[in-house]
Amino acid sequence: MAVQTDEGSILLVKKLGGLLLVVLGFIVMAAGISTDSTGFVVLGTLVLVAGAILLALKIIRRNEAGPTR
Repeated sequence: MAVQTDEGSILLVKKLGGLLLVVLGFIVMAAGISTDSTGFVVLGTLVLVAGAILLALKIIRRNEAGPTR
């Protein structure tokens, strides 16, 4: 899918940013769990939730546009 508009590029950034934050959140959480660090677990959870919110916003925005046919 080619991104042609500024709005489309914003959605792409939200998608990639959301995925990156989810992966980073899992990594930080895993590091916190393995080292018994509550701070890392909380930080990883917050980063993971932020990524999930970005992905949810992207999906909601896409569904508001309706079918493009």
